[in-house]
Amino acid sequence: MQDKLKLYGKEFSSRLLVGTALYPSPAIMRESVAASGSEIITLSLRRQSPEQQQGKMLWDYIRESGCQLLPNTAGCKTTKEVIALAEMSREIFGTDLLKLEVIGDDYNLQPDPFGLVDAARELIKRGFKVLPYCTDDLVVCRKLLDVGCEVLMPWGSPIGTGRGLMNKYNLQTLRERLPDTPLIIDAGIGAPSQAAEAMELGFDAVLLNTAIAKAQNPVLMAEAFRLAVASGRAARNAGLMLKRQTASPSTPTLDMPFWQQTVSSGEKV
Repeated sequence: MQDKLKLYGKEFSSRLLVGTALYPSPAIMRESVAASGSEIITLSLRRQSPEQQQGKMLWDYIRESGCQLLPNTAGCKTTKEVIALAEMSREIFGTDLLKLEVIGDDYNLQPDPFGLVDAARELIKRGFKVLPYCTDDLVVCRKLLDVGCEVLMPWGSPIGTGRGLMNKYNLQTLRERLPDTPLIIDAGIGAPSQAAEAMELGFDAVLLNTAIAKAQNPVLMAEAFRLAVASGRAARNAGLMLKRQTASPSTPTLDMPFWQQTVSSGEKV
């Protein structure tokens, strides 16, 4: 059965998106990305060091891998910064896809909801296909859809915390109220079990970086996340059982065991 992830008209077999930062070395990053099975790689143009040609090295690898590049605007705080970086990114990488980040708080890296909507509106006018990194606020998500975003990326918890899905009620509400919108959990995932849980909740994909890059064995952790995302998706498609308040026997009985049945005389058989 075909079960493709569809983003702005493009189809992907993998539902795990990974970042390219914080790895011990470029070689381990390449091995980890390959082990993750990801077909979409995020890259922050702002965080590259041109004098060391780090950006060129990553770009060369991405082209060799055949993965879809998803440039991001990490570190931007205003619409003006976002637009400048987005236009530069499109010129260098030749893609309209863009992960939009507008940070509103330096302490927990929480997105600025007002700046996010404003920047998304302007980017879409300029022809970008925007994937906004946002909170799990339903109203903000609707505003982003209203200005033309076709994909949303709500956080599980703040970037780099590894705290998993902090507000499951809000996330479940997003899934239920926006059933036709591709939703990707972005940020806060620290363990494969948390990624599987996000998929079981019905989210379409998971994006993460730190949990793999900072693992003791990034390559092995990337493989663990690949399996977890696939497992969570399969469980969602298979249909999870409903939770009950009371116990229910897993082996139903039709009658009393024969050795406990009584005959008319009152004696046990």
